[in-house]
Formats: sequence, C-alpha cells, structure tokens
Amino acid sequence: MKLALVADLHANREAVTAVMDHARGQGADRYAFLGDFVGYGADPAWAVDLVREHVAQDSLAVLGNHDAAVVHGPLPSMMADARAVIEWTRARLDAEQLAFLAALPMSMIEHETLFVHANAWAPGGWDYIQSRSDAMRSLHATACRFTVCGHVHVPMLYHLTGTGKAGEFAPTPGVVIPLSEQRRWLAIPGSTGQPRDGNPAACYAMFDVAAPALTFHRVPYDHAAAAAKIRAAGLPRGLADRLTHGG
Repeated sequence: MKLALVADLHANREAVTAVMDHARGQGADRYAFLGDFVGYGADPAWAVDLVREHVAQDSLAVLGNHDAAVVHGPLPSMMADARAVIEWTRARLDAEQLAFLAALPMSMIEHETLFVHANAWAPGGWDYIQSRSDAMRSLHATACRFTVCGHVHVPMLYHLTGTGKAGEFAPTPGVVIPLSEQRRWLAIPGSTGQPRDGNPAACYAMFDVAAPALTFHRVPYDHAAAAAKIRAAGLPRGLADRLTHGG
C-alpha cells in the first residue's frame, strides 16, 4: 500500500490540488493528513471539505494546532498574523466543518506507525521537532517503529538504531529511501501549503508500507495565484510573500 503523507495544508488550494494530483500519479492508495488544514491561506472551507471527503473514504487525519485554534481559540503564544487568520478562518467555516475539526484525534496508530501533528511525547503541547534530540525524545515516547508528523515546515528524516545511535538527513526529492528493519524512523514530509526551506514548491512524501520505503517529493504549483488570493482576502501580506519565497 502506498500512503501519501500530506502535512500543513494551510488552506492553500493551489498547492494541495497540485500535491493530490501528483500523489495520484505516483499510485497513492490512501492519504494521511497530518494536521493544520487551515490557517495562513485563503481557502479554509475548501481544505476542510477535501480532508473530510477523504476521511470518509478511509484516509487518516489528525488535529493540528491551527485546527484546534479555530475550534477553541488561538493560544497566547501564536504570532499576531496567525491569530488574525484564525479569527478570519472561523468566520468562514460552517457548523459541520467546525464539528469535523473538533472531532479530529490528536494522534492515530496504524501499520506500526504513529501519525501525529507535532510530536509523540506531548501531542497537545505543540512543541516542534527542531533537532536530533527532539526527534529522539519523540521516538522514545512511542513503541511504534515509524513516526510521521507535520508542524515543522521543512522535510527531514531521523533514525535511531537498536544500539541507540541517532542520525538525521535532509532527503533528496524523488529518491526512494529503504527503511531498514534495524532502525526506528521519524519522518517530517514538510509543508504542502507553506514550505519554509527557501523552495516554494509544495512538499509531501509517499510511504510504501509494504516495502517499507519512503520517498519525499516537491511539487511546483501556482504560488503566485495562491499569494494573490491571500492579499485579496485582506490577510497579512507577509503570508503571501512567504509562498513566493518559500520561507
């Protein structure tokens, strides 16, 4: 089974459409949506409906911090731009869309894999995995062989050997990575809707569960159109600029 890992959609219709088309072309059988379907972008209702439709067809989805903020209100730690978009987003979702977000689980486990937005040690605390030590903390917090998460908008892969030796590397797009049985793995596919590594192309990864193997992908899309929609909606211009520069 090929499982497409799609994280941090952030209401970017153009990016998500391009990624979904690409994943279908790569033979995706199911999708795992790793949170933050809303926030930053101009198409929150469309994004929520897309995830909801795929969940109804047996795809996976977990709660992200922006999704939770739309339902429960933004956390004090959120930046001003993010808080502004949260209020704008909530006004554009209907009761059923909000109920769908409210019912999302914090994490899910299937195929020896933990699916979570932020980390395994405290999913609802929304701490980032920003280093090898953070990744090891997350791996030690679950018995699962594989962990996949979003929240960090930069693709990365970490591994842990049976003797406790840890490693990390930035994956090369399109290169198949065999996942050795002698190691445990934590993959961050990067953000579909708002990449932050200097490359505006949308991110996702394909997990071949049977192999097992992982392939990271970058998908060019019309980021200028997505940015124009953010400006037209009256949302902070910096959010549009980030799409153009991938940062």
